[in-house]
Amino acid sequence: MSQPAIQLEFNKRFDVPTPDVFLRYQKEWCADTSQVKICEKSRRVGLTWAEAGDDVLVAATAGLDGMDIFYVGYNQEMAREYIDTCAGWAKFYGKAASEVQEIIVKDEDKDILTFRIRFDSGHEVLALSSSPSNLRGRQGRVVIDEAAFNPNLEELVKAAMALLMWGGDVRIISTHNGEDNYFNQLVQDARAGKLPYSVHRITLDDALAEGLYQRICLIRGIEWTPEAEKTWKEELVATYGDGADEELFCIPSKSGGAYLIRTVIEACMKPEIPVLRWAPPAKDFVDWPDDSRYREMNDWCKGELLPILDSLEDRSSWFGEDFGRLIDLTCIWPIQEYPGLTYHTPFLLELRDCPFTQQEQALFFVCDRLPRLSGGALDKGGNGAFLAERARQRYGADIIAEVSFNETWCLENWPPYKAALEDRTFSLPLDDYVLDDHRAVKKIAGVPKVPRDKRTKSHDGGKRHGDSVIAGALALSAARKFEAGNFDWDVVTSGRSQTSNMMRGYY
Repeated sequence: MSQPAIQLEFNKRFDVPTPDVFLRYQKEWCADTSQVKICEKSRRVGLTWAEAGDDVLVAATAGLDGMDIFYVGYNQEMAREYIDTCAGWAKFYGKAASEVQEIIVKDEDKDILTFRIRFDSGHEVLALSSSPSNLRGRQGRVVIDEAAFNPNLEELVKAAMALLMWGGDVRIISTHNGEDNYFNQLVQDARAGKLPYSVHRITLDDALAEGLYQRICLIRGIEWTPEAEKTWKEELVATYGDGADEELFCIPSKSGGAYLIRTVIEACMKPEIPVLRWAPPAKDFVDWPDDSRYREMNDWCKGELLPILDSLEDRSSWFGEDFGRLIDLTCIWPIQEYPGLTYHTPFLLELRDCPFTQQEQALFFVCDRLPRLSGGALDKGGNGAFLAERARQRYGADIIAEVSFNETWCLENWPPYKAALEDRTFSLPLDDYVLDDHRAVKKIAGVPKVPRDKRTKSHDGGKRHGDSVIAGALALSAARKFEAGNFDWDVVTSGRSQTSNMMRGYY
């Protein structure tokens, strides 16, 4: 959308050079050509303004590359503002268009005054009421603005999707209006991969980081300073009060409950899936000689793990690993792919107070024997960076992901895990402590995660920090990231010294 004509006109109007007409998030939105895309956003970040600029280009284009635009807001004032914005963009582009026309459209049993712009291309931009019936028989692009506040959103979206059949597209834009709102359901389902829609998220902080307040200062003709921006943000947040999280930071209200429902978790639990738990045989185990520790762990792995690993079917495998040392557990969660894109858990391995070298030993014992190992995702936070790095060195960076649990990772990976449990395509061990871990996931500031201070008791009297649920989510993230394939151990280790000679004897 960096059209030279727009840029020149913009610079001329404001008598100042600017790097771009659009800020980065506006350009990313317009550049996304997905048939259906959704944006959860802060108020007044200029996304509808950018959408109008894109819509005018589409409507002003003749032939099959252009199409009609149908805008649906939730009141007449929004419709008029959008149409006026489109008229302004048409002038910026220099596109031949009619003046804004006021027309009457039928809205069920009453007539509604609305607005339209016609282009020489033969296409038009038309504002419609929120009645789903108004989309029947039409073809083109549907823009649903402030969708969460539309009383007929579910039916409206259903009607809009019919336009996709002949090449139309749908844009759904909104601030949040409650966690149970259908708009939030669309966002969550799209993130979970249940719906093939693109999702954008623009908080006030995102917009400010990319120059929103600087652009406001430019248009208002006032000087920008970091101090002025900080004051402006603080005053804005104070103005919204308790509603600031929802209105400005994309956090639906009534957040904070359990992210995974108990009945959903229990429905995925299988009594035949074993949970194997290891703890040191003595308090001074960490001080034992290296060879003694290796032999102890090796004997346990051969006795407990090897029979299960030898019995696995020849199917693609992945794993997830959440790291713990003195307080929390290390959990290693393998999965195998079965027909219908379902993932079976053959077992869960939990290590309590396990020395670093024995964690490496146990992990390699498992991964070396998983059929068709196709990928793994490991927690690289804190001391976990050691084991994640060792796995990458042994198995290769092309199938090992070292994961930091930042907001982006959580938003991209918890919804698919939740969806897999809801769809019963991911099996869990029937275990009270695994259930507790899954119930520990909460939505914090709109982002699913295990609270930093949320710990529960383990079977051995120790503590848990959602360790198994994190390992499960990591395993699914690995399966989504790395394609199924055959893993050739000899190729990966050829020419490398991955482990000490002593350790090689135990793997």
